[in-house]
Amino acid sequence: MLLPRRLFSALAGPSFCALMFCVLTQADQQPLAPLPQMAPAPEGSPSSGDRVELGRQLFFDARLSGDNGMSCATCHVPEKGFTDGLRRAKGASGKELSRNTPTVLNVGFFADLFWDGRAASLEEQALVPIESPDEMAQNLDSLVDELAAVPSYAEQFSGAFDRPVNKQDIARALAAYQRTLVTRNSPFDRYLGGEGDALNLAAKEGLELFRGAAGCSRCHNGPLLSDGKYYRLGISRTDPGRAGVTGNEQDRYKFRTPTLRDIAETGPYMHDGSLETLFDVVEFYYRRVPPRGPDGLALDVEPLLGQSYSEIDAIVEFLKSLSGESPTTAP
Repeated sequence: MLLPRRLFSALAGPSFCALMFCVLTQADQQPLAPLPQMAPAPEGSPSSGDRVELGRQLFFDARLSGDNGMSCATCHVPEKGFTDGLRRAKGASGKELSRNTPTVLNVGFFADLFWDGRAASLEEQALVPIESPDEMAQNLDSLVDELAAVPSYAEQFSGAFDRPVNKQDIARALAAYQRTLVTRNSPFDRYLGGEGDALNLAAKEGLELFRGAAGCSRCHNGPLLSDGKYYRLGISRTDPGRAGVTGNEQDRYKFRTPTLRDIAETGPYMHDGSLETLFDVVEFYYRRVPPRGPDGLALDVEPLLGQSYSEIDAIVEFLKSLSGESPTTAP
């Protein structure tokens, strides 16, 4: 049975309910678990080796931008956890954009993409930043002509897809490559596998808080440590978030739960990059959640005022244990 938020809080107490949502129950949670070995590919579009290799080349190729000055890897830098380390991404001509660059590590496991979920597949996602005038500012028809004029690309597209260069196969190749960007063997995964000393004492304490009194696992669960849902946290004051996609006023200022996989490598944090460190993020949930959202809207979280501030370090230590071995990749 779903309980109203106030009633549930009255029954269970503030420390237990601070991150409980009125639409979320224990039954909604997936167990914490290692990631599958491979991200699933769409039916009829396998991530074969030649498609992956073609996608890898495209990912690092600055021809994908209008001025040939940016590649996908400009914002998704392998050495920075496939993010850019900036508060907000920079697009065409160095223009600062409105949102933080999310990692593409393990991105093949998400059902929808971007902070607002506007793409339903990696194939759909792949072309959005390329043709966005604010991001890579590349006309897709011009890109097809530019790649087709390169003999090796013409040969690779023919071998991978049995047809000339086209924008749909550009997207398929990029998606095939991104599905290989799966991190493995994190200390947390090893701990789940029975290696008891893979986590230090502080990380074990943080794990217990994470899935217990702090309530983090109510949204950060499953192999990705994300439920893939959208919440209003009180961070955004102007960006409409999910409502910009759905047109639903109830979705204003809501953003998707990010994966916590490799989170220590992918700061700054939140959709706008406004929180610099993992400590800042956990502290936000413990003490800095505002009483109301923009326009007086109710938030989906409450601060953990009933929990000790001293717990923050342990949760941060656990979050660091979620960093795995990144796939080897290079231009």
